[in-house]
Amino acid sequence: MTKELKELAVAALRNGTVIDHIPSKALFRAVRILGIEGLDTSVTIGNNLQSNKLGSKGIIKVAEVEFSEDELNRIAIIAPSAIVNIIRDYEVVEKRPVVLSDTLVGLVRCGNPKCITNHEPTPTRFEVVNREDVELRCHYCGHTYKSSDIEIIK
Repeated sequence: MTKELKELAVAALRNGTVIDHIPSKALFRAVRILGIEGLDTSVTIGNNLQSNKLGSKGIIKVAEVEFSEDELNRIAIIAPSAIVNIIRDYEVVEKRPVVLSDTLVGLVRCGNPKCITNHEPTPTRFEVVNREDVELRCHYCGHTYKSSDIEIIK
């Protein structure tokens, strides 16, 4: 008995960004954070792809777009294992992991209704407590939040 192999052909990017190694459970959240649904360029999204590192992963491939550091910092909150590849003229010119800063200012909303950031024009400020299983602590009220409970400000 012979196996029939099938391959999905996806066009190579001339210019753009590939974000790889996104945990499958965080992929569609990453799509929303980046506003990909509103883009008018070619977008490829793959989910539950095999990964030796993660078990299963997601990937986002966007033509003609290079995301800002601010946008990539938001992705680091939900997908700290993600790798960003910048493509120019069909070549990877930059490959780097997303970086979760020690302190996040104005990126995450505090869920504590009594926190000053919900009553005064004060930007939120969170410290990273755990980088592996992302956990953040509000600088002002001390509440801690896991990645799955974090509301990211756009």
